[in-house]
Amino acid sequence: MAAPTIAARLTRRFLVMTTDVALCERLKAEVPSGWEMVAITSLDEAGDWNEILLYRFLLLDLDEVEAFDPIDVIRTLRMEYLLQIAVLCFGGDAAMQDEMRMARADRFYSREEIVAVLPRFLAQYAW
Repeated sequence: MAAPTIAARLTRRFLVMTTDVALCERLKAEVPSGWEMVAITSLDEAGDWNEILLYRFLLLDLDEVEAFDPIDVIRTLRMEYLLQIAVLCFGGDAAMQDEMRMARADRFYSREEIVAVLPRFLAQYAW
């Protein structure tokens, strides 16, 4: 396993797990230069657990039960990979959000709110 470079560790990037192309475009419009948004539909697309650690946070679409299982995603991150990167969820109903809370997801927003709060998280994770 190759060790990540200092430059890779300092790269400002985050993951968005959704198939909603329109939402991705709205999110991308909020991303300032110096940041990279990576849209995925599987954790495998982001790489091994040590490569996922290089991302600042994950935006996870809870309405995407046909493309992937959000519960499986959070369980893989927390229980299999033992990662504590921030998982910011959007969409989903109350039951799904409760299940995600039990699996240790961090925050919950509506589909409209996630676009509005993204700049705040980009500023918070800009270190």
